[in-house]
Amino acid sequence: MTANLIKQTHLDAIIIGGGACGLMCAVQAGFLGKRTLILEKNDKVGAKILISGGGRCNYTNMYATDMQFISNNPHFCKSAFSQWSVEDTIIFFETYGIVGKEKTLGQLFPETDSAKDIVNVFTGLCRDMEQQIWCNTEVKNIESDSNGGFIVSCERNGCEEKIYAPKVVIASGGPPIPKMGATDFGLRAARKLGMQVTETAPALVPLTITGKDQEWYEALSGNTIFCRVSNDRISFEENILFTHWGLSGPAILQISSYWRPGETINLDMLPHDNILQIIDAERVQNGKRPLGGLLSSLYTRKFAEALAKYLPIEKNMASLTKQDMESINNLIHHFKVKPAGDKGYDKAEVMRGGVSTDELSSKTLESKKIPGLYFGGECVDVTGWLGGYNFQWAWASGFVIAQGI
Repeated sequence: MTANLIKQTHLDAIIIGGGACGLMCAVQAGFLGKRTLILEKNDKVGAKILISGGGRCNYTNMYATDMQFISNNPHFCKSAFSQWSVEDTIIFFETYGIVGKEKTLGQLFPETDSAKDIVNVFTGLCRDMEQQIWCNTEVKNIESDSNGGFIVSCERNGCEEKIYAPKVVIASGGPPIPKMGATDFGLRAARKLGMQVTETAPALVPLTITGKDQEWYEALSGNTIFCRVSNDRISFEENILFTHWGLSGPAILQISSYWRPGETINLDMLPHDNILQIIDAERVQNGKRPLGGLLSSLYTRKFAEALAKYLPIEKNMASLTKQDMESINNLIHHFKVKPAGDKGYDKAEVMRGGVSTDELSSKTLESKKIPGLYFGGECVDVTGWLGGYNFQWAWASGFVIAQGI
């Protein structure tokens, strides 16, 4: 391999990572007349954007505030969101032809249902403003230069390149979905440069069940139920999905970000009704109806039949004892699940934790220790809920960084 030191003095910044944050940063920098170079490991930018939402891209959430984000410093993201709001995101995409349509819980998708349209906005703007993008480029090292800038060492098309820029933005995401080229580069770079990293773990991830209950969950694979899923910190009301390994679905993905190994979560499988009141009303009308018949009217037949493991579903309503009623109430409204673990970064949508917010200015996302070095997007210890929140953080952090580079 050959190595060259390229003094690209015309560059205002090198952006490592061509995902949501990196692309927004390059575009916003372009609007300010700044020249950037995106270094992307994959053969195209926006890989995670393209697969998000099943290829439709839930690009923001109409109700996003700082309250839907997990961080050791829950106030950290407020400054970025005050500089780039949900309304700013909506206007930005509308300006370039992306009309949003709201689905459940404030989630906005392109009217075309195509994530490609989102990526095309950025690639088109980068092209128009002559912001450079190098794909198939793997960054190997970042070091400070005697001039106060940085030398970024990378491998591109079989050649080693050394590129100088006065400022560097690390927007390389985290480990989730490694098959899409995701790595922990940003975390490794931060540690190497002496910065603290908050403990990381998969988030928005399915949970696994092992042991004596595993077979029961496997048999219900494919069944969905609307639930209130909770622990002692938070609760979510959305569908859960039984799988051959345990539990998934929106409510489970949401609670997974707040779950820790060894903890139990609670499922209320009839969150807007009272099962005992339903049974009492049914007793008056049809006391001979089996409990299983009633449960089949509330859930799928397969799920109702599976409850025979815990409940006397063959008994008719009139025959249910006080103890039976207590068991029914506990199971329907207080079903306890103790996950064995999670499905890991392969199945996680995002990473919890990241570069410590103590290391960064909340206003600019610049390193407090290393002037000219910025971190944004997923590699920072700011993790949003499912439903467009993490994209809103990516856009906001990209915008904020662009103002400073």
